[in-house]
Amino acid sequence: MSSAEMGKFNISPDEDSSSYSSNSNDFSYPYPTKPAAMKSHYADIDPENQNFLLDSNVGKKKYETQYHPGTTSFGMSVFNLSNAIVGSGILGLSYAMANTGIALFVILLLFVSIFSLYSVHLLLKTANEGGSLLYEQLGMKAFGMAGKLAASGSITMQNIGAMSSYLFIVKYELPLVIKTFMNIEENTGEWYLNGDYLVLMVSIILILPLSLLKNLGYLGYTSGFSLLCMVFFLIVVIWKMFHIPCPMDSDIMNMTVNGTLAPLIEENITSDDICKPKYFIFNSQTVYAVPILTFSFVCHPAILPIYEELKSRSRKRMMNVSYVSFFAMFLMYLLAALFGYLTFYGNVEPELLHTYSAYLGPDILLLIVRLAVLMAVTLTVPVVIFPIRSSITQLLWAGKEFRWWRHCSITVALLAFTNVLVIFVPTIRDIFGFIGASAAAMLIFILPSAFYIKLVKKEPMKSVQKIGAVLFFLSGILVMTGCMTLIILDWTQNVASDGH
Repeated sequence: MSSAEMGKFNISPDEDSSSYSSNSNDFSYPYPTKPAAMKSHYADIDPENQNFLLDSNVGKKKYETQYHPGTTSFGMSVFNLSNAIVGSGILGLSYAMANTGIALFVILLLFVSIFSLYSVHLLLKTANEGGSLLYEQLGMKAFGMAGKLAASGSITMQNIGAMSSYLFIVKYELPLVIKTFMNIEENTGEWYLNGDYLVLMVSIILILPLSLLKNLGYLGYTSGFSLLCMVFFLIVVIWKMFHIPCPMDSDIMNMTVNGTLAPLIEENITSDDICKPKYFIFNSQTVYAVPILTFSFVCHPAILPIYEELKSRSRKRMMNVSYVSFFAMFLMYLLAALFGYLTFYGNVEPELLHTYSAYLGPDILLLIVRLAVLMAVTLTVPVVIFPIRSSITQLLWAGKEFRWWRHCSITVALLAFTNVLVIFVPTIRDIFGFIGASAAAMLIFILPSAFYIKLVKKEPMKSVQKIGAVLFFLSGILVMTGCMTLIILDWTQNVASDGH
């Protein structure tokens, strides 16, 4: 490829142009006959989604999609990446702190954020060396179909976990909103106060019609709305900490707290230290802290699309975007977890908003937060479904023309599967834990380091960079196997205790 041609692609000097030359054959694409768009939270490569989001550049030819000059400013890129990081995981961070202690939680949060940044560095460098800005394509180049399946499967699992957590919020919060509007103080068993029924109704009446649309361009701003909702949520959490006294009315808490947490509360909380913060805690629930944190920091499928759209893009500039975004989310997560924990201490439930109703009952400010969060997650689920459906379509029906029966069948199957998870999985903690220990660990630790080791040829295996990537890969294996083993042991113990 000539320097003039490289200039057309807006590659900055610090992009290690030599790495492109080592894979020059990868750029000799035949003129494509169908669109090839980014596969991420923002777009996918199925022809049905040519107007999925406003800035997805869908419909461009492959070389144009991967190497066109970016147009998104630094500030907007920070905002987009922050949108990709923040999500429903923030609602479970206070629960993680209640089961690790303040000091241990801060240490874990710091390490997870640093490791996530390091994996972004590996991913960007691998993208330059591998000659692709598509996550799945990097897997294909590195390990063939197995690598593509690993990347696609991990992204699909992560998105299903995110979609399940959103529907869990509907299951938890919508009954409380209805009780507040109807001025119902006690749940007398009406069907419209049953979270399982409400999840099914919302999925069928609202989410399914939106998910069946071929274009979701008008929903492209829901991620920004979700971020604003989470900022509002953080402000309310901080505000409420100064207005909820401690100790709280234990009778109210014991009557309304989730039954699965009752043994935990009885075990950890006494009348002497109920309002005393703890700095190091180790119990059966501590194992969920790391998966919850990794789930909260997963943004890696969105890194390459945001990098592609970055104006005057370079790896250094994209890393600066990542530093600002991760630091902002680190502070946001820390404040939300800390103030939520200092409000309820050991009484925190896996979903923080649900805990407030245990003490406050009907509350106008919390009602506004709940309505905003419910609207945000309901509109976000169709956006999350799009890349999952596209990934399945590309794996099973690649190159086939669009068919409505296929489009509808995949959508219905995904929603049905997710609803089954939400109805039968006991708490949102289990979703955070399983997905965080599996798919999130793959996307943060294992895949970026494996792709880096395989595709970055100019660095020998004995170099510091390669050794660091190998250690990072091994740490990912350790995190995944260790957390999954402990979580499964905790599940089996709970089943055994329930049997007695």
